[in-house]
Amino acid sequence: MEVFNAFVVSLQAVWMDSGFSAFTMGNFIMILVGLALLYMAIVKEYEPLLLGPIAFGCILANFPRTGFLDPSQMNVMLAIHYGIQNEIFPPLIFLGIGAMTDFGPLLARPSTLLLGAAAQIGVFVALVGAMLLGFNVQEAGAIGIIGGADGPTAIYLSVQMAPHLLGAIAVAAYSYMSLVPLIQPPVMKLLTTQKEREVVMEQLRPVSKFERVCFPIVAAVLISLLLPPIASLLGMLMLGNLFRESGVMDRLSDTAQNSLCNIVTIFLATGTGMTMSAEDFLTPQTLLIILLGLIAFIFGTAGGVIFGKIMCRVSGWKINPLIGSAGVSAVPMAARVSQVVGMKAKPGNYLLMHAMGPNVAGVIGTAVAAGTMLAMLK
Repeated sequence: MEVFNAFVVSLQAVWMDSGFSAFTMGNFIMILVGLALLYMAIVKEYEPLLLGPIAFGCILANFPRTGFLDPSQMNVMLAIHYGIQNEIFPPLIFLGIGAMTDFGPLLARPSTLLLGAAAQIGVFVALVGAMLLGFNVQEAGAIGIIGGADGPTAIYLSVQMAPHLLGAIAVAAYSYMSLVPLIQPPVMKLLTTQKEREVVMEQLRPVSKFERVCFPIVAAVLISLLLPPIASLLGMLMLGNLFRESGVMDRLSDTAQNSLCNIVTIFLATGTGMTMSAEDFLTPQTLLIILLGLIAFIFGTAGGVIFGKIMCRVSGWKINPLIGSAGVSAVPMAARVSQVVGMKAKPGNYLLMHAMGPNVAGVIGTAVAAGTMLAMLK
């Protein structure tokens, strides 16, 4: 009998130490959310390289008693969390993005920089909307940046201004990035006429190597001096681009855009998912953030297209307004959407390289918007 009692006590101890005894309905719901995100990533192929690790991180975050984020238990999960909280991963992602980015279309037609700037209107529309819904100014700024469709910048700004909203903001930003082909076309078609969508643009002029090499240096100097809070983001973006364009740092460029970028993406996305615990994510604020993110994205797309219509008229019908939608910084997906919608309106009308101008301008524009918020609101 004593042996049986001891066995029962041991079983009770094992049960009390297990995650099952502390498992809540909130944990169950969040695991379902993680599984839904995995479905989107694997089956629907919506940004699988990002949504996949985020989804699995969300699932891991809702296993009770893991001690992942316990400062007294040093482990790899805590190290990943440290990399996010201390803004290590977003600049490294920007290094890889810079190495993969061709700024040639922007340099060939600098006026498209204005389209990237116009698309940032969604950021400020969401900021105002968030404040009207009761968020404080720092939270509103972090929510607004979702409209830029730039995940690393959204994480970078959220950590500094509203770390408690990081999970919801990051998931909204990456989800809407993955849904660009679904969200943007209806807005683009609503705001343009058939004639505008059929505009054929002239071939871009060749861009010299001197221009390509000078651009990242000059841009890094000017933007960092103007907005020091984003010097790490823009500086790493331009450093990566310098690797690419210099012609003498191919090994560094290859590492930045492949091995390093892939490794940091795993850490950044998984760590972001780890912030999606039930107690932090299952709140009314999360639904508002997701709604505001959608509004921001729609207004960003609309702002770029409307300014594209203006440029179309001013240029004498030489600018197709569809490329304005690429002003959000979802590179290169937004540019591809401009191409697809343009091809449907007029087969053979290739807009991809023209749309890459405002697309890469959007990367810079979103970072500048984030820096402006940090300088004015933090």
